[in-house]
Amino acid sequence: MSNLPVIPFERGNLLEVPAAYRDLRAKEGIARVRTRMGDEVWLVSGYEDTRKLFNDPRLGRSTPEPDKAARLSGSALLGGPRGESATEKTEHDHMRKLFMPSFSARRMKALTDHVGSLVDDRLDHLVKLGPPADLHAELSFPLPVLVICQLLGVPFEDRDYFGGLSARMGDALDEAKGQAARDEMSAYMIDLIGRKRYEPAEDVLSDLVDELDDDGKIGELAGTLLFAGHETTVNRIDFGVLFLLANPGQLELLKADPGLAPGAVEEILRMAAPSLHGLPRYAHEDIEIGDRLIRRGEAVVINPGVANRDERVYPDPDVFDIRRPDPEPHVGFGYGPRFCIGASLARVELVAVFSRLFRRLPGLRPAVPIEELPRSEGRIAEGFAKLPVTW
Repeated sequence: MSNLPVIPFERGNLLEVPAAYRDLRAKEGIARVRTRMGDEVWLVSGYEDTRKLFNDPRLGRSTPEPDKAARLSGSALLGGPRGESATEKTEHDHMRKLFMPSFSARRMKALTDHVGSLVDDRLDHLVKLGPPADLHAELSFPLPVLVICQLLGVPFEDRDYFGGLSARMGDALDEAKGQAARDEMSAYMIDLIGRKRYEPAEDVLSDLVDELDDDGKIGELAGTLLFAGHETTVNRIDFGVLFLLANPGQLELLKADPGLAPGAVEEILRMAAPSLHGLPRYAHEDIEIGDRLIRRGEAVVINPGVANRDERVYPDPDVFDIRRPDPEPHVGFGYGPRFCIGASLARVELVAVFSRLFRRLPGLRPAVPIEELPRSEGRIAEGFAKLPVTW
């Protein structure tokens, strides 16, 4: 089957999802494809199939056949299997038990006013700088970093250091480089947690003092949380701004009624697909889904960004509509037991941004054409390296 389609499919505009995904979904449903590593995998790009398989306990991040495991890329984070089949569920349940209370919807809602004041501060800073300015550097990046630093108890002044680590962790091409960065991030977090034993505070790392282990698992989890806790939101701010600027009618609705911000955020989360890399899963036993048989050990690639454009669920899926009537919940944060624990935090941050940004800077517009925006290349998420704007 050497003529299998190779994923991820190429795209020119980062705001778009290549039509090749829709064509393949319509033709085959769950489809056999090849990764750029040369391995055969099952591609899941339909909304209902995505929800079913996110919720299926027979799929895991670990594989029962490590020596035969297919790889998606050279990413140390998402390129292939992680963990051990025998302990994966126990470790996953323990992780969620540790971190879920810190990221509960109730606690995140309590942060709303504080996050709003942080957005106001960043916008004050932006106005003082004057146009043109790099919105990515002055808002999209520092805001989520500041919020996750305060929540976890990580020094904000270390942002350049762990920002560099995060960039290397997200490398999609060089596994050794990505793993070295992940190990360094874990060591950094272990050191911070150790300091909290003598300088405790009201933060997540202080809560982990008694959880430190000899095998470095807690440090690795905390490092992953720091990485995911800002990287995802940074990209969604950039993409959200560009979606709104590309759809002036929708932007005018938001300007006229900032109360539409929550709906705008959900549409941004549905439409934005910074990464087409996909999420690897491995069958721990044979799985029948529809007319497909996924055999034990085979790899499955779930692509939420593509599933969120499923025309069978979302009429006119490529149309950006902040007042989309009765939309099905998107799968941008996963589903079921793999639902992202940071979803409520991301929503609080994004609503704070999009209820304020265009009210404060109603004339905000790109300083360069979108096709000239520099990209973050070679990473699992294809975001923008800069977002020059004027007003």
